[in-house]
Amino acid sequence: MLTFSTESNSTMNMEEIAGQLARVGYIILPAPLLTKLSGLLLGRCQDDDHDRFHAAKIGRGQATRQIGSVRGDVISWLDDANSTDHAYLAWMEELRLGLNATLFLGLFDFECHYAIYGAGAGYAKHSDVLNGKKNRILSTVFYLNEDWQASDGGELLLFEPTGETIIATVNPMFGTMIIFLSESFPHEVMMAHSTRRSIAGWFRVREVQ
Repeated sequence: MLTFSTESNSTMNMEEIAGQLARVGYIILPAPLLTKLSGLLLGRCQDDDHDRFHAAKIGRGQATRQIGSVRGDVISWLDDANSTDHAYLAWMEELRLGLNATLFLGLFDFECHYAIYGAGAGYAKHSDVLNGKKNRILSTVFYLNEDWQASDGGELLLFEPTGETIIATVNPMFGTMIIFLSESFPHEVMMAHSTRRSIAGWFRVREVQ
């Protein structure tokens, strides 16, 4: 059974989360995970291990390329063999099952990576649906920034479907999570002025061949 942090200000249950997603397409959860697990995830999200983290790219297949002016983060995919990563993936698996039971989305799996933006880095406005692929249904971002200040920047801007109007601004505070419909909402990561850490993920359906 999916459980939320007892230290959280959020009292939302699965039905409320599903209802919010169905009504407006996104939800911001102040602290869905226990602080202990969040702290362990922060320990894993450190770019001093150059064997794990590499510069993120845009595009798909052979057309992928790294363009720092568009996307400036370094990433490392979570490893289910690691106990901390496994705990997070197991929690997201329960979330997947709960969303399928309430919204009948047919979510098949979940993929995610740690993302670190150094000072001066951001991610230009974009969609999480890759060209030629529409199997990403829900996007998630879980933030790992302790003592984050407004002056540190790094906000996530969520736009309405045309990409013209900002409908939500999310400060990347430690323990906060946003879930939103991947195809509906373009979004942008504003320039960070301090090192910004998060876990970005996507619930997917099977691709139609």
